[in-house]
Amino acid sequence: MATGARLVTALILLALLQACTTIQLEPLPEGMTDQPPPGWADRTRQLSRFDQWELSGKLAVRQPTDSGTALINHWIQDGEAYDLALSSSFLGMGSTSLKGVPGFIELTLPNGDSYRSSEPEELVEAATGWQLPIDNLVWWIRGLPAPGGDFRLLFDEQNQLAIIRQAGWEIRYDRWQDFLADYPELPARITALKGEKRVRMVIGQWHDLEKDQ
Repeated sequence: MATGARLVTALILLALLQACTTIQLEPLPEGMTDQPPPGWADRTRQLSRFDQWELSGKLAVRQPTDSGTALINHWIQDGEAYDLALSSSFLGMGSTSLKGVPGFIELTLPNGDSYRSSEPEELVEAATGWQLPIDNLVWWIRGLPAPGGDFRLLFDEQNQLAIIRQAGWEIRYDRWQDFLADYPELPARITALKGEKRVRMVIGQWHDLEKDQ
């Protein structure tokens, strides 16, 4: 083989070796798998159709600048439209209403002032100081990844969804509960983490609004 050809071959091999060394496969947490259990597809379809519901519970936010808690007086979901009522003494937040659809939100403060935006997360942060990924939470709260973005699902040894990783957030499912007879177990407590930010939701009650129609 000519010297020039040997040099080209060596450079190609070196480039391939360097490329291989830059690929790092993230190890799975102990006791978890990314292989969905049997029946996962059916469960996903069933919960995706579960889009008329009401829940109540508590919300806790912790971030570098501040922390606080709030009562979820109600979270009413009707298809893509949501109506979320929070009450808290944190930063004088009082009774705050969040209403919207994906890509649009109307936020009403205790003094009656209302604000509208096509950037829900930015508006919530500007008004309350809290970072809430509200459009994605609509899905995460049911134990589903949000559509339109890459995600990774991790399951525990009981074949239960343990973690969703999406949009820079890690959503941990700490507890599940049989709230509704016609549906699989629903989250009773979830913790969403992103860097030093943490959002924890404890759900006390789920209600199927479709049955009331």
